[in-house]
Amino acid sequence: QLQAFGGGFVQAGGSLRLSCTASGRTFRNYLMGWFRQAPGKEREFVAAIGGSRHGGSTSYADSVKGRFTISRDNAKDTIYLQMNSLKPEDTAVYYCAASRGAIWSSVGLTHAYENWGQGTQVTVSS
Repeated sequence: QLQAFGGGFVQAGGSLRLSCTASGRTFRNYLMGWFRQAPGKEREFVAAIGGSRHGGSTSYADSVKGRFTISRDNAKDTIYLQMNSLKPEDTAVYYCAASRGAIWSSVGLTHAYENWGQGTQVTVSS
């Protein structure tokens, strides 16, 4: 089970940190990802961080590179998404997701993840 926290309302240029905690699994082995979905749009990839077999590698969507940072704390079964220099186009519901067996080349694909959190709203005003 995944639970995402930390969404909110922020002005453009501001920062937020999202957290996602996992329960009932060997967290360190899971590939973890963040996706987002804006109204009227499809869910899109934001960032991913590998599990033990991926060596903790990270991947980012081009739209967030240099602004967002994904990290994980295996001792707390938690991943984070630090979001800086936020833009109005970052407004969306943000979801965390987990995959036990996905290959690294599929990290940006929603169907690679079998477990999803409930989402947390991020609103960025201009």
